[in-house]
Amino acid sequence: MSIQANPSVQNGALITGVGTRTLFNISSATVVKTLAGRVAKISVTTAGSAPGSVNDAKTTGTAGAANLLASIPNTVGVYSIDMPTAVGIVVTPGTGQVLTISYS
Repeated sequence: MSIQANPSVQNGALITGVGTRTLFNISSATVVKTLAGRVAKISVTTAGSAPGSVNDAKTTGTAGAANLLASIPNTVGVYSIDMPTAVGIVVTPGTGQVLTISYS
């Protein structure tokens, strides 16, 4: 058996949070996925005036503090979340925010 390079390491840097799907222009509470998965990255394309959130939930109505994965800053940029979910993915932009999510 030959030794194989670890596919999650490139040039000595660990690669994490690779999403296989992307959902663009999220401007209201959105069910991204209703099954277990992984949130890779969130891109804030419009900052808005309040932070948003990403939750491990199946519906927008069940997204809350108990299943919060991350608060999404109201600053334009790309944020690595790299968190698994057990039941689903719900993204809720803050007031005026527009987001893009990379997930699997």
